[in-house]
Parts: sequence; structure tokens; C-alpha cells
Amino acid sequence: MLKIRTSDDQTFEVEGHLAIKSQTLKFLVDDDVVGDVIPLPNVDGPTMAKIIEWWKEHVDQDGNPTDELKSWEAKFLDVDTDTLYDLLMAANYLNINDLLHKICRKVADLIKGKSVTAIRELFNIPSDFTPEEEAEIRKNNAWAFQ
Repeated sequence: MLKIRTSDDQTFEVEGHLAIKSQTLKFLVDDDVVGDVIPLPNVDGPTMAKIIEWWKEHVDQDGNPTDELKSWEAKFLDVDTDTLYDLLMAANYLNINDLLHKICRKVADLIKGKSVTAIRELFNIPSDFTPEEEAEIRKNNAWAFQ
């Protein structure tokens, strides 16, 4: 059993065969770098709980996912954009490639066919331009906004 402490001081006990699905944790364990508790300063408790849920559901996954697993994954990723962002950042930090790819596909599906403005609103991204600068850009590049 590995003990993991998240950025908000929550501690999780995770079986080793699950934790090694994270390349980051696997390297720490293989190189014997860890002490009693592995600190994860870039992952909070609720996100870590979701990741452990992902690991448990994929424990016996060897090849192509079943229809049942695909359905479970779709429900798992059907979360608000803040949670999706936290999962994306954690999957990247922990180097969990299968989860990272699924989240990237979900984000791609979310933004497909949307305008820049709609994407900014979806992810709460402020514009780098003043309204005047944006109007000038739209005027100079009208062909791109047709």
C-alpha cells in the first residue's frame, strides 16, 4: 500500500498495482525515492479520489475497452469544466496517459465547431485584446470570421 498526500492535506492509501498506472508514481517507487507518504503538491483531494476511481475501473483493462467500460468512461468524464481541467492537469502531472488521452478527446469534442468567443466563455478565458483591438483584428481578417 502506498500513502499519497494531496495538496489539501488529504491522505489516500492506494494499492501499488493501481498506483503504478501513474508513470510518475511508478518512477518514484522504482527509484525508491518515496518515504512513508508521497506528497502530490499539484493534485487536490477530490481530483485524486476521481483518479483512484479511474484506476480501479481500469485495473483489469488489457486491450480494447468493452462497451460497458466506454459507457462508464463517458459518465466519468461528464463533469463540469473546472473538474475536467483539474483531472487534465492531474493526469498530465501524474503521467497517466490513457486518462490524459480520454480527457483531451473530451475537451476536443467540447470545443469542436465553437467560435473563439464560445470557447472563451466555456473555459472562462479572458481575452488578451481590448474590444477595440479585437474589432480591428476582425476587420483586418474578415475572411477568417465568415
